[in-house]
Amino acid sequence: MIFTKEEFKTKVEEIQSRSWYKNPIGFGVARVDRGQLNKDKILQATYPVVNWNENFGSAAIFMDAFKTSGVEIDTTKNELVLDITDDFIVNCIESFRPYLPEAKGEEHKNVQLISTLSVLPKELGLTPDDFKVVFIFEDTNPESVESAYLKLYALSSGKAPLRKTNLNGAFGLLHNVAWSDGKPIELDWLRANELTLKLTGKYPSIDMVDKFPRFLSHIIPTDNTRILDTSKVRFGAQLAAGTTVMPGASYINFNAGTLGPVMVEGRISSSAIVGSGSDVGGGASILGVLSGTDGEPITIGENCMLGAMSSTGMSIGDGSFVEMGTVIHESMPFFIEEKQLNLINEVNKDKLISKDNKKLITISYINKNGDDIEKTGYYFIGKELMSRRGIQYRDDKTAKVMVAFRSKKEVKLNEDLH
Repeated sequence: MIFTKEEFKTKVEEIQSRSWYKNPIGFGVARVDRGQLNKDKILQATYPVVNWNENFGSAAIFMDAFKTSGVEIDTTKNELVLDITDDFIVNCIESFRPYLPEAKGEEHKNVQLISTLSVLPKELGLTPDDFKVVFIFEDTNPESVESAYLKLYALSSGKAPLRKTNLNGAFGLLHNVAWSDGKPIELDWLRANELTLKLTGKYPSIDMVDKFPRFLSHIIPTDNTRILDTSKVRFGAQLAAGTTVMPGASYINFNAGTLGPVMVEGRISSSAIVGSGSDVGGGASILGVLSGTDGEPITIGENCMLGAMSSTGMSIGDGSFVEMGTVIHESMPFFIEEKQLNLINEVNKDKLISKDNKKLITISYINKNGDDIEKTGYYFIGKELMSRRGIQYRDDKTAKVMVAFRSKKEVKLNEDLH
C-alpha cells in the first residue's frame, strides 16, 4: 500500500523505469454511449478529464493498475482502448491514497475522477461496461471512436494544436447519428421504433443528424468567449479566449478555429485558422482544404478584416483586408501599381514580393466620374502574395480587374465585447 506522496513518487518512477512502459501522448477515462440496437457500436465518448502530453504520473498508475489486474498493456501499439474493471479502480485508489483528501476542484483531477468512479456508477445504475480507458501512444490515424473523440477533445480544449494532430480517417470511424439534447441515437433504432414512438408521443426532438456533436455539448468555454447559437461550432473546433461567434451565417468546423479574440460572423472551414484581433464579417467564407484551396490550409493573420460576403481561398498576412463581396484565391491574377508594390514591400522586408521577370503593364479605364484613368504596375497571382502583411484586396468593377494595394485600415475589435 502507498501512504505518503514520497511513496507515490517512488512507485511512479519504478513503473516508468520498466521496459514495457511508454508515456502516452494522450489518455483519459471515457463514458461511452452505445448503439441502441448494436451495443458493440460506440456512438460517442465523453471525457471528463483530458490528458494531453501531461500528467504522466497518473498514466503510469493507470497502466500499472491494469497490469496488476492481469490486463495486457502493449505500448508498442498506436493506441489502447481498455474496459474498466472493479480491480482497476481498486488498484488506482490504493496508489492515489495520499492525494484522496485533497482531490477537489482543479487539483488532482485524475484522482478525483477515479474516486468518483468508485461510487457514482452504482448510484446511477451504470456498470464498468459504460466506461473505457484510452491511451494514445503515437499520433497516427485514430483507430477507434474513443481515440478519435480524445483527439477532438484535445483540440477543442486547446491542449493540442490545430492542424498538427492526426485526424485522418476520423470521419470514417464516427457514426452518422441523430442527436437529441446532446445524446446520440442510432438512425436504425429510430426507424425500427418510429411507429411506437410516434403513437405514444415519445418521439425524440432531433436537433441534427451528423457524425460530430456540437462543441458546447462537450466543452465549457472561457468566461469571455461567446457562442450565440450552439449549432454554429462543431466539436473539434478550437476557440481562443475572447472569441465571439454570432448567429446567422457563422460556422466553425472541426480542426479549425481562432488564436485570440476574434469576431466570427462568417464561415471558418475545416483546417482554417484566424489570428487574434481579426474580424470575419457577415457571410464571409474562409475555404477549407476540401473546398478549393488545392489542399493548402488557410491562415488569416492577426488584425485582419474579411468583409461581408467575401470569400478567401488563400492565406493572408497580418493587417490585411478583403473588401466586401470580394473573392480571392491563390490562382487569381491581381494588379498592383508600382508605387503600391513598394509600400507593400516596406512592411514585408522579410518576404519581399519580387517583380523580377514581370512585365510592366498599363491599364486604362473610365472612372465613375467619366475621367480617363491610366495606372502602371504588375500582375501577380495570389500565390505570390500569400501571407504578406498589410494588403487590401478589391474587386475593382470599374477597372474590371482584381487589385491589391497597401491597406491603410486598422482592425480594432471592441474590447468590451471580447
